[in-house]
Amino acid sequence: MSAAREEVVRVRGLKTRIGSTFVHQGIDMTAYSGEVLAIIGTSGGGKTTLLREITGLRAPSDGTVEVFGNDIHHLGWNEAYALRKRWGMLFQQGALFTAFNVFDNVAFPLRELRSMGEKVDEELVHDLVMLKLEMTGLDGSVANKRPAQLSGGMAKRVALARALAVEAELLFLDEPGTGLDPVTARDLDQLLGDLHRELGLTIVMVSHDLDSVAALADRVAVLADGRIQYEGPVSGFPDSDAARHSGIRRLLEGPRAAALRAKRREHAGG
Repeated sequence: MSAAREEVVRVRGLKTRIGSTFVHQGIDMTAYSGEVLAIIGTSGGGKTTLLREITGLRAPSDGTVEVFGNDIHHLGWNEAYALRKRWGMLFQQGALFTAFNVFDNVAFPLRELRSMGEKVDEELVHDLVMLKLEMTGLDGSVANKRPAQLSGGMAKRVALARALAVEAELLFLDEPGTGLDPVTARDLDQLLGDLHRELGLTIVMVSHDLDSVAALADRVAVLADGRIQYEGPVSGFPDSDAARHSGIRRLLEGPRAAALRAKRREHAGG
C-alpha cells in the first residue's frame, strides 16, 4: 500500500465491552482513499457494532476512531456536524421513513442542511433528489411512492440515493445485499461498483456475502475473536492464516464464496 494514500478511516486499539464480554479486544484497521474495504467475519462477531462505532453511532470502550483525520468521538457539535456531511450510510434494512414518500426520504438530509442554516432552496432540493434517483437507476415516477410499495431492490436503491444526497465522499454499507434475491443482489453490486468508479468514493462495507466482497472490494478486513485477523488484498485472503480459523473457514466453504475462490485462482494465474 502506498504511503502517499490518504487514510480516510483509521481505527487503533478499539475495544468494546458489552456487559462482562469484550466484543472487540484491540482492533487496528485502516481504509484508504478511493478503495473499497470489506469487513467480514463470523456471525455475531461484532461487524455491525464496529461499523456503528466508526460512524459515531456508538462509543467504543477504549481506542480511537479517526475519519478524515478527526477523532470522531472527541469532536464538538459543529465539528461533528461538518464531518458527517462528508459521508453517507446505507443501513442493513434500508431504514427508510415509512411515513415519507420516496422523494421526501431522499430529500431529508438536504432539508436537514437547510434547517441548520445552510441555503438549500426547494428547487435545488428537487433537482438533487431527481438526480440521485437517476444515479441509482430509478425512474422519477417512483418519487411519490411509499416505501411499502417498493420491492426490496428498489428500497435499497432509494436508501442509497439518500446516502448520496449530500455529495458524500465516503459511503458506509451494512450488509447491502440483505433481504435481496441473488439476481437483485448482483445488480446492486454492479450499481455500487459503477458509483464507486464514477464518483471516486471510498467505501467501507460489512458483508457476509463473499461473492459481493469479491465483486466490489479491493481489500478485506477479517474480524474474528475480537480482533482483525487479516487485512489485505481480497485475493490473498483465502490463503491467509485467518482463512484457517474455524468460523471463517465455514464462510469460505459456503455457497456464496465461489467468486472469491475464482478471484484467488485468477490472481495465482496472473
